[in-house]
Amino acid sequence: MTDHSHGPDDHGHDHGHSHVPKNERKIAIAAVLTGGFMLAEVVGGVISGSLALIADAGHMLTDFASLVLAWFAIRLVRKPADWKRTYGFDRFSVLAALVNGLSLFAIAIWITFEAIQRLSDPHEVLGGLMLWVAIGGLLVNIIAFWILTRGESENLNVRAAALHVAGDLFGSIAAIVASVVIIYTGWTPIDPILSVLVVLIILRSAWAVVRESGHILLEGAPRGFDRREVAKVLKSEVSGITDVAHIHAWSVTQERPMVTMELTVDPSVDPVQVKDAAKAILRDRFRIDHSTIEVV
Repeated sequence: MTDHSHGPDDHGHDHGHSHVPKNERKIAIAAVLTGGFMLAEVVGGVISGSLALIADAGHMLTDFASLVLAWFAIRLVRKPADWKRTYGFDRFSVLAALVNGLSLFAIAIWITFEAIQRLSDPHEVLGGLMLWVAIGGLLVNIIAFWILTRGESENLNVRAAALHVAGDLFGSIAAIVASVVIIYTGWTPIDPILSVLVVLIILRSAWAVVRESGHILLEGAPRGFDRREVAKVLKSEVSGITDVAHIHAWSVTQERPMVTMELTVDPSVDPVQVKDAAKAILRDRFRIDHSTIEVV
């Protein structure tokens, strides 16, 4: 006997999508802000000769692209499942988060290479112009970051987009500090040095997104799920279960964990009651609303 258990809100393809419209608006606004200021920062970076501004402008370009990709992913997952894609398009948002995280590594490599070049061959930097452009970039990034992080959102795609903007925010702060140092001391190496510092901050956050999205795409167990603990709890707390086997847990997205398992039950107990009790534990204790249980 096999049972496909869904929580009360898990009928159809809307599971875990309650925050989709809000997330879509967040990312759309952040994309418009980022793309709008990117051109100003490109011009300012080229004219002032600042690597910090040019790096931040290049980062904003990929931010804009990643935000558009994230927005498209959120739109796409609203399409219903069909006979070819029984889970719908939810995984596209995880794939987008992975691409965004990997793009941060590419940006970091490029900035580091440019910084090494600048340290060996210093360039003149116009500190005054650099300062004003950096201040404008900081304000835009603060607004975009606030929009993406206000309220609660565990969506991996939104988190990846917010990390891109956070990287820009740190980049703007570094550019401001570098411009002030250049204005008052004329020491231009501060520009590439602070660029590398921003790279280190970006890489730490990028690795977290890549690791988590990769874990989901590799069908890893949902966060906090340990099948050994699940088996132990079910056998000790549900009367009639003699064995729990073939436990497989994964996530379609971060918000849609799933599990399948096989329960061996005593012939004297009602298998329906056993399944109901097991489903309740999976839902309440382990936060898994979608389960497929086979009773043998």
